Amino acid sequence: MVPCVQLTDVNNVWNELVGTQPDPSSWLVAGTALVALAAILPHGIWRLTRNAITIAHEGGHGLVALLSGRRLDGIRLHSDTSGLTVSRGRPTGLGMVLTAAAGYSAPSLLGILGAVLLAAGHITALLWGATALLIAMLVMIRNAYGALTVILTGAAFLLVSWLTGPAVQAAFAYLVVWFLLLGGVRPLLELQRKRRHGGAPDSDADQLARLTHTPAALWMLLFYAIGLIGLFGGGRWLLGL
Repeated sequence: MVPCVQLTDVNNVWNELVGTQPDPSSWLVAGTALVALAAILPHGIWRLTRNAITIAHEGGHGLVALLSGRRLDGIRLHSDTSGLTVSRGRPTGLGMVLTAAAGYSAPSLLGILGAVLLAAGHITALLWGATALLIAMLVMIRNAYGALTVILTGAAFLLVSWLTGPAVQAAFAYLVVWFLLLGGVRPLLELQRKRRHGGAPDSDADQLARLTHTPAALWMLLFYAIGLIGLFGGGRWLLGL
């Protein structure tokens, strides 16, 4: 009897993961967009919420480093919302270029993926998938602040997934995806401002310029294209257009 019960439990979990949930109201979708915007525009709030974008940024570096065959040594997240991902491998070549390009692209690309899942009604899959990614990232964190940030973020996803109803889960999922889509653009504006005043000489765009012998402005243009296409394309999916 025990194996049957266990198999039934596994089937229930699987069905919940791959199943779809009802579409939320248009008011909820629009409301979460406004809340996400309010979490990004004010400078004081942004200094706190930007940590979530840094997690996505450094996670993007780490994931692409592994996928391109590099060895990931660790990830550090700092209280000033900066971060550092260290990987080993060839200092040049396609793997290094893709790894360097993944950071500023990651929040928007994750937002697009999230928008696709939500448009298909897979709210549970999004929440559980995000939790799994955060747990995997936690293994590679190498400083206390970074570990605390990832643990708190993962705990939020876990608590919402297990302790709240469909309406709250939908609101949380839409808020997260809107935040990634909108929050993927503001760091680009900040980086452009720093570079205009001679700051951030070792930014991802400048590293890519040295790796590929192309202008850093070209990489900034690529980052903007990904961010804006993600925002408008993902936004249309979320709004059901």
